[in-house]
Amino acid sequence: MESARSLPSLQLTVVIVNFRTPGFVIDCLTTLLPELDGIDGRIVIVDNRSADDSPEIIRAWLAQHDIAGKVLFVQSGHNSGFASGNNIGIKSCNARHYLLLNSDTLIRPGAIRIILDTAMQYPEAGLISPRLEWPDGAGQESCFRFISPFSEMISASQTGLVAWLFSRYIVAWPVQTQIARPQWTSFACVLVRDEVFQQVGLLDDGYFMYFEDAEFCHRARKAGWEIVHNPEARVVHLRGGSSPVKEQTRLKKRVPRYYYESRARYYYQTCGWLGLASANLLWWLGRTVSGTRQLLGRSDKAAIEGQWLDIWTNWRSPLKHYTHPSHEQ
Repeated sequence: MESARSLPSLQLTVVIVNFRTPGFVIDCLTTLLPELDGIDGRIVIVDNRSADDSPEIIRAWLAQHDIAGKVLFVQSGHNSGFASGNNIGIKSCNARHYLLLNSDTLIRPGAIRIILDTAMQYPEAGLISPRLEWPDGAGQESCFRFISPFSEMISASQTGLVAWLFSRYIVAWPVQTQIARPQWTSFACVLVRDEVFQQVGLLDDGYFMYFEDAEFCHRARKAGWEIVHNPEARVVHLRGGSSPVKEQTRLKKRVPRYYYESRARYYYQTCGWLGLASANLLWWLGRTVSGTRQLLGRSDKAAIEGQWLDIWTNWRSPLKHYTHPSHEQ
């Protein structure tokens, strides 16, 4: 963050990473810009080498609508993922708070002010997250326990009894209706104090996508920071952005390799190699339970295509960086 140290400190910098989602970015900005009235803030859009007409579309929209000049558009020379794109945005402006915001979000009125007020009210909180919801107002899970080897067994077993027996390891919390302090929170929208970045570093750009939010929260909590979730601040999350992982998971189709590379990196960094091996072995135990139930005709829930093999991705070199095909060699 040294590149911005000499600049005046803003109250807030909002970082949005774009990868071939110009329509989402514009819709997000339409709801975000009015919410920055009266706030000493700036928006940084980082284009992660979309290799399409995203830059032209977004710049044309900004030329007509960003009258106050609050938006800085930055183009990355390569697509190194979600964490790297956010780090570029964070480094570009010196601020007391950084709001990391997915392009596929819409800001409900008052949400930004509530998030900032929450940061003032809870000085021990290094990260503050809002309620994430669908356009119809239905809540989305956004508060979590840390992912663990036992949570792998629960998800692979797809069995209520296993989930009940190991309920303390279920990752997702129910949608919260009051102030909560999760172990980690979704980075679809999260406010991070500058002090946290100064103390624990930026997001780990060894993660292309997925698990970087949990890993960062792990570092922040280890350094003594709390995470506070305030559902009074509401943000719509359309879940239609740059990654196919959720849709592929729903369809039980094979998910991209980068997901499993991030998974291996997370387990190795937080639990060591033994933790990664345990996660894979417990996944196999859970899958044995669900497979047996299928054979007995008690379940029709199949595993994700290729998952039995993909969980071993990078098990010998879990810290290996993912290289996107668009990365210039």
